[in-house]
Amino acid sequence: MRGGEGKPGRSPKRQLNAGYVVGGLLMLLTYLVAQHFAVSSPNVVITEEPRIVDEVKSPGETAVVSREVPQIVDNIKAPGETAVVSAEVPQIVDNIKAPGETENGKVVCNMEGRSDTCEVDGDVRTNGTALSVTLVPAASWPERHEWMINPYSRRFASLRKVTVTQLQDRAAAPPCTVTHDMPAVLFGIGGYAANYWHAYADILVPLFVASRRYHGEVTFLVSNIQFRPRWLVKYRAFLQGLSKYDLVDMDGDAQVRCFPRVTVGLRLDKELSIVPELVPGGRLSMADFTGFLREAYALPRGAAASLAREPEKKPRLLLIHRGHYRRILNEPEVARAAEEAGFEAVVTELRGGGDTPEGEVEQARVVNSFDVVLGLHGAGLTNAMFLPPGGVLIQVVPYGNMEDIARAEFSEPATDMGLRYLDYSVGAEESSLMETLGPEHPAVKDPASVHRSGWDKVFELYLAKQNVRINVTRFAPTLAQALDHLRRQ
Repeated sequence: MRGGEGKPGRSPKRQLNAGYVVGGLLMLLTYLVAQHFAVSSPNVVITEEPRIVDEVKSPGETAVVSREVPQIVDNIKAPGETAVVSAEVPQIVDNIKAPGETENGKVVCNMEGRSDTCEVDGDVRTNGTALSVTLVPAASWPERHEWMINPYSRRFASLRKVTVTQLQDRAAAPPCTVTHDMPAVLFGIGGYAANYWHAYADILVPLFVASRRYHGEVTFLVSNIQFRPRWLVKYRAFLQGLSKYDLVDMDGDAQVRCFPRVTVGLRLDKELSIVPELVPGGRLSMADFTGFLREAYALPRGAAASLAREPEKKPRLLLIHRGHYRRILNEPEVARAAEEAGFEAVVTELRGGGDTPEGEVEQARVVNSFDVVLGLHGAGLTNAMFLPPGGVLIQVVPYGNMEDIARAEFSEPATDMGLRYLDYSVGAEESSLMETLGPEHPAVKDPASVHRSGWDKVFELYLAKQNVRINVTRFAPTLAQALDHLRRQ
C-alpha cells in the first residue's frame, strides 16, 4: 500500500481552523501577561546601551561574558534594545524634586557594558553602615525590588557593593536623620585607581560626567576610602571643582541621609573619554573635561603655540623619562633629534603628582607649559590632558603587536581632547628583547604567539621587560609631522 492510502484523516480545512483558534488564544494570553507586568511594576526601568568600544583589560582583569541583570520579564532583547517595564520612559533631567515631592519616584538601572549604575529619583535614603540606597514610595507598590551595584566603573574590580532597594511599603523605611536639598553621587575608590591612567579613566572622567550637570550643587558619597585614604587628598582640587560641599565617607557614616536623587556607581562608556550623546542631563565632551581641568587647576595656557602666527617661536616638547622598566635608552639622542627638528626639548620624569593636591596641580602646570608630550606607552602619557588645546601627543609603542592596546588607551582620547595624536611603533631591532632573548625567541620572532598565551605573558614580555632604543633617523618624520601640525595652527 502506498503512503497516504488507507484510513482517511482529518480534512486540511478543519486542521487550519483549529490552528487559528489556538494561535488566537496564545496571542490573547501573551497580551494579558504583558499587561500584568506593565501594571504591577510601573516604576522600574532597566535600560541597556550598546557597547561603545571593545573592553581593554588591566593586568589580572578577567573578561567575563555573563552578567547579573534583574530579570523583570523573560523577553530576549537584541543588542541595544531596551527592556522597559513601564508605560512611561523616565528621562534623566535636571528637575530635582524634594523628598516626597514626586508621586512615587523611580529607579533606572543600567547593567550594560563595563559598569553597573542606578539613578534613584524621589524620596531617597542612604545608609553608610549598610552601604545602601533606598527609594521610599509615597504610596505602596505591589513589589519590592533590589539591585547590587559595584560603585566602581569597572564591574569586576573588587569593591563592596551597594544595595539599591525599591521598598514596597513606606512604613519599612528608616527615618531621616539628615536631609539634603541637593542630589548625590555615590562612588567607590580603589580597584585600579592607584595607577594614574586608571585614576582618570575609571573615576575622575566618569565622575565629571555624572556630576557636572549640577554645577557644584551635589554631594559626593564615597566608599572604600580606608583602603586609599591619600587618593582623595591628591585629587582634592578636582573634587572641589565639581562639588561645593564636604564629601561623605560612606564606610563610617552612621546617618540616614535623605536626598531628592542619588546616582549610584560611575559609568564608563569609552576609555579615558566621553560619549557626548550618553551624558545624562546634556552633552559633554572631553574638550569640556580638559577645559574643566584648566579651570580647577588654574592652568594658564588655553592654546598651543601657533607657528603660523609666530613663525620664529620654538614650540616646547616634553620627553617623559621613565626610571624603571619600559625606558627609552637613548633619551639624550632623541632630545637632540627633537631640537634639530625645531623644538625646545626637555626631559622630565612625571611621577603622577605624588600624593598631595599641590603636587598634582604643579605637575599639571608643568605639562601645560609645553606644546608636545612624547613618551613610551604608559600611565605617564595621561598627562597629555594638561596640554593646551591644539597640542600634540606622540606615543612610542613598544615592540610586540601592541598597537591596538596603545591606541585604545590614548589615540581616540587624545583626539577627543582636541590634540593631534601621533604614534611611532618600535621595530624588533630597536627593542631590548632582541639582545636579552635573541632573534629566535617567540617574543621577537612571533609576537602573535605571545598574545595567544594571554595577557600575563604579554604584560611580562612587552611591558615589564622591554626597553627601547629609538632609531632617530626613522623617528625624524614623526617629529616633522608634529611640527607641521603646529605650523598650520
